[in-house]
Amino acid sequence: MRIRMEMKLIHEQALSLLFSLTIASGVAAAAQQSSTKPASRQTSSSAMSRESEIERGRYLVEEVARCTDCHTPRDSNGALDRSAWLQGAPIWVKPVQSKEAWSMRAPGLAEFSYSDQQAQDILERGIGTNGNPIQPPMHTYHLHHADAVAIIAYLRSLSRAK
Repeated sequence: MRIRMEMKLIHEQALSLLFSLTIASGVAAAAQQSSTKPASRQTSSSAMSRESEIERGRYLVEEVARCTDCHTPRDSNGALDRSAWLQGAPIWVKPVQSKEAWSMRAPGLAEFSYSDQQAQDILERGIGTNGNPIQPPMHTYHLHHADAVAIIAYLRSLSRAK
């Protein structure tokens, strides 16, 4: 059991590193690509760019960071419950040793009750809404501002979709 928990911890750390590297390479590629586009192509409708930002945020949340794994409850078969997408869930990962600051529930993200500044602090600095570092098992991210903004746009789009 202990080895399995240690493997889960190593897996989480590897995912966090992979997420950081993926974000960094994606931002660098996007910056290089946008600098080579003519000015006429850079100006697009705000609705199109907003939709693109939301889609990028969706990709970062669902495919890269895999926020759904902890912030979405599971059904009786262990599959993610699509009817409660990102609405918060009990934490299924347990620490190997007892930890005082271990969160037992992942908050809902679909209702997105955070201000932009609070969300940016969480995503860019790893600081929670209470001004303290966020609790494990949540990863401490140090995202680029543009990535944080895209994630916030996606989460806000979920709030409006209800």
